[in-house]
Amino acid sequence: MILEEAVLSVREGDATAFEAAMVKAAPVIAGAAGYLSHELQRCVETPGRYLLLVRWETLEAHTVGFRQSAAFAEWRAIVGPFFAVPPVVEHYETALEWPVL
Repeated sequence: MILEEAVLSVREGDATAFEAAMVKAAPVIAGAAGYLSHELQRCVETPGRYLLLVRWETLEAHTVGFRQSAAFAEWRAIVGPFFAVPPVVEHYETALEWPVL
C-alpha cells in the first residue's frame, strides 16, 4: 500500500467552496484502478491549508494509472481552480506498524 500525501493551499476565502468541490470530485478519484481510500484534513493553525491523504495499491496506480488518465484531468478541473499554489505531493510506504491496543 502506498500513501500519497498532498499539501493543498487554497486561495483565501475559498475554503467552503473548495470543500464542496472535493465532495464533487470524490467519485472521480474513487473510480481509479488501484484506489483504496482517501481523506481530507483541514489545518488548524493555517487557514486554507489542507492535507489530502490517498491510499493506493501501488505507486504506479497513482503516478501512471490515475495521473496520466482523463479522470485526473477531470478531478483537477473540479478542484484545481481553488489552489493558491501547486500542491506538494509525496508518497510513503509502511516502515513499521503497530497493532491498536
